[in-house]
Amino acid sequence: MIDNPRTPALFALVAGLILLTGFVQSWNTALLILNMGLISAIMSMGVNLQWGFAGLFNVGVMGFVALGGLAAVLVAMPPTTEAWSAGGAQVLAGLLSGAAVITLAAVIRKRMAPSRRRAVALVAVLVGGFFAYRAIFDPGVEAIEAVNPAGTGYLGGLGLPVLLAWPVGGLLAAGAAWIIGKTALGLRSDYLAIATLGIAEIILAVLKNEDWLSRGVKNVSGIPRPLPYEIDLQNDPGFTARAAEIGLDPVTASSLYIKLGYAGLFAVVLVLLLWLAQRALNSPWGRMMRAIRDNETAAEAMGKDVTARHLQVFILGSALCGIAGAMMTTLDGQLIPTSYQPLRFTFLIWVMVIVGGSGNNLGAVLGGFLIWFLWVQVEPIGHALMQLVTAPMADGSALKAHLLDSAAHMRLLTMGLILLLVLRFSPRGLIPEK
Repeated sequence: MIDNPRTPALFALVAGLILLTGFVQSWNTALLILNMGLISAIMSMGVNLQWGFAGLFNVGVMGFVALGGLAAVLVAMPPTTEAWSAGGAQVLAGLLSGAAVITLAAVIRKRMAPSRRRAVALVAVLVGGFFAYRAIFDPGVEAIEAVNPAGTGYLGGLGLPVLLAWPVGGLLAAGAAWIIGKTALGLRSDYLAIATLGIAEIILAVLKNEDWLSRGVKNVSGIPRPLPYEIDLQNDPGFTARAAEIGLDPVTASSLYIKLGYAGLFAVVLVLLLWLAQRALNSPWGRMMRAIRDNETAAEAMGKDVTARHLQVFILGSALCGIAGAMMTTLDGQLIPTSYQPLRFTFLIWVMVIVGGSGNNLGAVLGGFLIWFLWVQVEPIGHALMQLVTAPMADGSALKAHLLDSAAHMRLLTMGLILLLVLRFSPRGLIPEK
């Protein structure tokens, strides 16, 4: 699996930085960086599958991550029985009617020859079906959102263990990727980027505005977790006794215990996905994908179905992003649709892939850990450096105030600088493709 002699050294460097954070700052901070680094590494692997294996430029990562977060709500949250009684059946009927309209339109388009009759039939079905769908769907939505809007106002979920939400998040993102891929993968790379970004914004708009589904901007909090709550551990005499034996107070010990538990769960998922991705990379399928990436025309001439393979890898990469999104929402314990921003969930993931090494799974994982560590630490370090630089200036200096206020933006400057340096001195990434 390790084909570059500097790979162990680079991973050891990142591990050392996280350990140094624990000794210098706090172990809570170090473990939080580790947990988000594990999740970011999975997102980075998903983008690497699409770009590094197939050359697909997907800038809609945040949409698939958000769908993974939605899966955690739909799977783990308890159902809101009053909302289901008020309008659940009507909403389901509306969704089924909408699906029936789309299916009927697809059948008409496929079975009827291109003609004026087909155009009229399609328009009649789509327009009439839209109004019928809204007539069924809208009253149900209004009834659901009227049920205790401050506390619930949505259908809730299935009340299942939250760990099931992780594969469901992958399936939900994969389903969306199939729909997107069937319509957009025939576009050139720049148009594909525009299409995926636009569709991701549509997904986020749905999450922000469809209160019956995800509570919209009111957020969903209290998502069940796979580990006990800190307060329960603090009230456990056995746990507090063990914490005292190692010299920790119950509050600190419970926080570290939970973060270590999440780190173990996330590490198992990452190792499993990395193993599968490496097997895929070294298989005939992986070699075929790289051949298609390098020369589509030659691959098509050899009888390869380029469009089908692109769709396949687009679905797989999006599924990984969905799994990571469900894991992140589980860690946070809440779904906040407004927190999904292109800068955080698209640009930063692309920086991870480029810096780590496009086309190399280990490079993508390394980039996930390294860039997330820098993203977290640059702001406090930048603020400390700016205070040092401005120390000789007078307290009332406008320049000093401006520089101190600008320290919060050091993240963006640092990410851009790192990207430029890597592209200049190691354009294939820190761990380049073999």
